[in-house]
Amino acid sequence: MSVVRRASIVNLGCKVNQSEIEAAGRLLRERGVELVGDRMPAELVLVNTCTVTGVADQKSRQAVRRARRVSPDAAIVATGCSVQVAPEAFAAIDAGVRLVDNGAKAALLDELASLIDLPERAAGPLRRPLPTLSGVESDLGGAIDGVADDRTVADRTRAFVKVQDGCSFHCTYCIIPRARGPERSLTPTVVLTDVRRALAAGHREIVLTGINIGTYDGGWSERGARGSHVRSTLTLAGLVRRILAETDVERIRLSSIEPQHVDDRLLETWAGPGAGRCLPHLHLPLQSGDDGVLRRMGRRYDSTAYAAIVERARAAIPGVAVHADVIVGFPTEDDAAFQRSRTFIRGLDLAGLHVFRYSARPGTPATRMAGQVPDVERRARAAEILALAAEARARTAASRIGEDASVLFETRLPDGRWLGHAEDHVPVAALSPDGRPLDNAIGRVALDRIDLNVADRIDGRVLHVDRGRRSSVALPITATIEAGAASEGDTHVE
Repeated sequence: MSVVRRASIVNLGCKVNQSEIEAAGRLLRERGVELVGDRMPAELVLVNTCTVTGVADQKSRQAVRRARRVSPDAAIVATGCSVQVAPEAFAAIDAGVRLVDNGAKAALLDELASLIDLPERAAGPLRRPLPTLSGVESDLGGAIDGVADDRTVADRTRAFVKVQDGCSFHCTYCIIPRARGPERSLTPTVVLTDVRRALAAGHREIVLTGINIGTYDGGWSERGARGSHVRSTLTLAGLVRRILAETDVERIRLSSIEPQHVDDRLLETWAGPGAGRCLPHLHLPLQSGDDGVLRRMGRRYDSTAYAAIVERARAAIPGVAVHADVIVGFPTEDDAAFQRSRTFIRGLDLAGLHVFRYSARPGTPATRMAGQVPDVERRARAAEILALAAEARARTAASRIGEDASVLFETRLPDGRWLGHAEDHVPVAALSPDGRPLDNAIGRVALDRIDLNVADRIDGRVLHVDRGRRSSVALPITATIEAGAASEGDTHVE
C-alpha cells in the first residue's frame, strides 16, 4: 500500500457514532495525515456504519462502494453497527474491505495506525498519548475521553460527549441491543475530561449522548446483569450537576432520553441553579400514540404515562420544547390504531418530530408478527405525520415572535445572514451587527418575524454578541450521512 498522506472518514447514523469516530480522525491528524472529503481520492477510507433501518444499511454499503470507486487503491476500513449485524454483506461487495465490528472496536485505532506508513514529516511519537479507560471497555481504543477536541466542520459550535453505550431494553423492532450490547457507562472522570477538552477547543454547547442515556450509572455497570449496587451510584442527573459545578460549560443539552427516565431529580437539575445553562429542550422518543402498538413494540410506558411525563416537564422547565420520535407502519398498526396515534400526537402540542417508516430488522420479534403494513401505506402514513411535524415546528417558531432568545450561531446563509439555534432549538437567522463573522458566537437576539423563506425559522435582530474564546484547533473534514430514510423524504432530521 502507498504512503497514507490523505484519508477520508464517512460517518452514518447517530450522535454516538459521531462522537466515537472523531477519535479516529484525531489519530490520523496527529500522525500527519490530511483529512479530505469523501468525494476526493485518498489512501485510507474509514466508513462508520449504521443499521437502525434498512435504508441505513443500504447507505452504509453504498458508502463502501463509493469509497472504492473514488479511491480504487485505498485501504478501506468499515466499522459500526451494520458491520456488526451483517459483515457478510460488506465482504460480498468488496473483498478487500477490512471489517471491524463493535466487539473489536477497541482495536480500531491500532488497526488504523498499522495502515499508516508514516511520512517523514510525521515521524516520531504522537503529540499526545491516547489514554485508556479504567474499568470500562472503550469503543475506540480507550480514546473516548478525547473525542471533543477535533470536531467535524458541521459541529464547530457544539460537541457531542458520549457518556453511555448499549441498551438492554430489546424493543421488538430494534436491532441496536444486538449491535451495541448491554448498557455500560463511562466514569464521571472520563466524561468531565471530555467536556473540558471540548470547552478548551472553543465549543460553546455540550450535548450529552448515549444509546440509552437514562441508564447512566457512573461507570459501575458491567456487561450482562446489572447489579443491585447500581441504585447507589451516580445517576444522569448527578452527572449533569457535576458538569455544571466543575466546568464552565455555557450550554448543555441531552441528545435523547427515554421518557420513563425523566424523573424528578433530572427535572430539578434542569430547573435548578444551572437552569440558565441547561437548555429547555427535551427529545423524548414516543414511537406510537396507540397503546396496543406500544405494547407490541415492547415500550415501557403507555400513552397516558407519556403525556403525563410531558406535562411534568412543562411544569418544571419554563418554555421547554419537547420533541419526539415516531415510527409509522409498525406491524398490527391498522387504520384505527394509526388514527389514534395521529390524534394523540396532535394533542401533545410537540415542538418537533422525527418520523420513521417501520423497517423490518432481521432477527427482531416484529418481523414475525402478523399484520405487516404494506410499504405504500407506510409511506402515506409517514407523509401525514411529517405534515404534523411541519405544523409543530412552524407553530413553535410563531409562538416565540416578540421575545428575545440566546442564539448560538453556526453557519452563514447565502443571503449574508447567520443561522443558529435558540435555547429551545428553534432556528434563528440574523445579520451580524458589525459585519464580523458570527460562527460560534452566542447572541442575544430579538425574534422579530417568521422568515419569509422558511416557515419554521425566525428572522431576528442581534442585540448583543458574545464571541467567546476562538479555538485554533484545525477541524477535520468528515462526511456525515444521515441514516434512515431522509433521502426519501420520510425523516425530518432536526
